[in-house]
Amino acid sequence: MSEVAGQRAASTAGTQVRQKGKKRVDSSIWVMGGLTLVMVIWAYAKGADLPLRGFQTTFALLQDVWLPLLLGFCLAGFFDVLVPRELLVRWMGEQSGWQGIFIGWLIGLAMPGGPYVVFPIAASLFKQGVGVGPLITFITAKSLLSPTRLFSWEVPFLGWPFVAARAIPSFILPPLVGIVSQRLFAYFNR
Repeated sequence: MSEVAGQRAASTAGTQVRQKGKKRVDSSIWVMGGLTLVMVIWAYAKGADLPLRGFQTTFALLQDVWLPLLLGFCLAGFFDVLVPRELLVRWMGEQSGWQGIFIGWLIGLAMPGGPYVVFPIAASLFKQGVGVGPLITFITAKSLLSPTRLFSWEVPFLGWPFVAARAIPSFILPPLVGIVSQRLFAYFNR
């Protein structure tokens, strides 16, 4: 087992022990909650009706995204229970090298859906032991170059010369980002 995989396993084991006892709130929840409170106070200072308008806008946004978000979490959950962990680790684990990078690249280029689909699946893959390099390659490929977005939005609005100038480097970049990110993660996770 690689050093990074061992650190991740130890971290996951600590999380599992903590989950059996008292649940701890993730620090990002505290940060987001604190920022939200600051924004509510700031909105109230600017006008007594602004906090209500802010929450109304929040719920309007939630109405637009709740279904894709729910479906993304469902896909991640089913992916988690249907795809054997051993297969994922063999094909895209820390030791998969270029093969894992290549598979992450292809899946990221081909997968439909926005961040509501990608990040729940990425979190599930990470928990199952998929390597950091392949996973970051997957996320980068999906973020930079979506065929659906390319043909539905970019070509009609911006034209082929612009899209080609953007798409060619975007096509090449994800594997490089994955390789560099894997090394950086190992360095930062010491």
